[in-house]
Amino acid sequence: MSSTAGLRRVAWEAGKPLVMERVEDVAPPQTMEVRIKVKYTSLCHTGLYFWEAKGQTFVPSHIWSRSSWPSLHYDKLLHRIVESVGEGVTDLKAGDHVLPVFTGECGECGHCKSEESNMCDLLRINTDRGVMLSDGKSRFSIKGTPISNFLGTSTFSEFTVVHSGCLVKINPLAPLDKVCILGCGISTGLGATLNVAKPKKGSTVAVFGLGAVGLAAAEGARIAGASRIIGVDLNPSMFEEAKKFGVNEFVNPKEHDRPVQEVIAEITNGGVDRSIECTGNVNAMISAFECVHDGLITRFWKGKWDGGVAVLVGVPNKEAVFMTKPINILNERTLKGTFFGNYKPRTDLPSVVDMYMSKKLQLKKFITHKVPFSEINKAFDYMLNGEGLRCIISMED
Repeated sequence: MSSTAGLRRVAWEAGKPLVMERVEDVAPPQTMEVRIKVKYTSLCHTGLYFWEAKGQTFVPSHIWSRSSWPSLHYDKLLHRIVESVGEGVTDLKAGDHVLPVFTGECGECGHCKSEESNMCDLLRINTDRGVMLSDGKSRFSIKGTPISNFLGTSTFSEFTVVHSGCLVKINPLAPLDKVCILGCGISTGLGATLNVAKPKKGSTVAVFGLGAVGLAAAEGARIAGASRIIGVDLNPSMFEEAKKFGVNEFVNPKEHDRPVQEVIAEITNGGVDRSIECTGNVNAMISAFECVHDGLITRFWKGKWDGGVAVLVGVPNKEAVFMTKPINILNERTLKGTFFGNYKPRTDLPSVVDMYMSKKLQLKKFITHKVPFSEINKAFDYMLNGEGLRCIISMED
């Protein structure tokens, strides 16, 4: 398997526009690696966060000060077709359609073998590692200089090399320019509702933050049959858009002179059955937890014996502290966290793609823009300006 050249968008400096470069060498895949041809990719807020150099303990802080590691590829949502496979890869072959994911599933560690956890020991997200696991080297180079990758995927490139455990083989009939958005935030929000919060049919759900992840959480509540889906956001312009995702009530915390959890408790007769927090703001997290009903309220009003459940999705500042009164927990409220919506990538994402193919999951409404690869910086502009939800970047246009 020979080396492959191709065009690639490279970030040479934090917060500056990506530059089109010709990568002279995309090396062949090594042990347990796969080289794939990119068809479509996209950008999420995580990529934007690191591009702006706001990431925590992130590799560019070293890359930009060391000429031997001059760049980083900011991207992790994509759809690709397998071009070649390395030694030891038996479940993928050339021509397979795959969805790369920033976190993986080795299938061998305790997390992967458990029924509950998706926190793979080997392939868990690592923002500091810009090289491959097999030999500690990059598969990209420009003029002989190694180019590091991002979150093990690096999809702003015509070709890339990914560990096979981070590749999900999917239905080849699935449209590549739609299912590419399932590699990150959409699956995270959807899974937070369906896999973790697990609202029952007819239940009440509050979603904090109506960005793409929050709207995916609302989509999950719609699919689950929730009767009331309350959207909570500081930006009133999001409310009309959220209706497309099943949100039928709205609360803007700025319009009230008391904590929003008190407002929600009042309009729901004691609190919602489930809440999903998708902003990463610790105050919103506290509100999301305290707005679910307690077990006593459940028994009194509904004749049931379960308390409300709050699920935290957003990632807060590492110094943030979550504070609530212990009585809120003693009264049978439950607080949960989730990573990638508790989806095991290789095991579970094919069924999410099938959910879309059967028209149960609606992806088209998440896609608000599409640009050719040559205009990729427009995707950053759309996200920086808060325009739209997901922008598809076509490598073929």
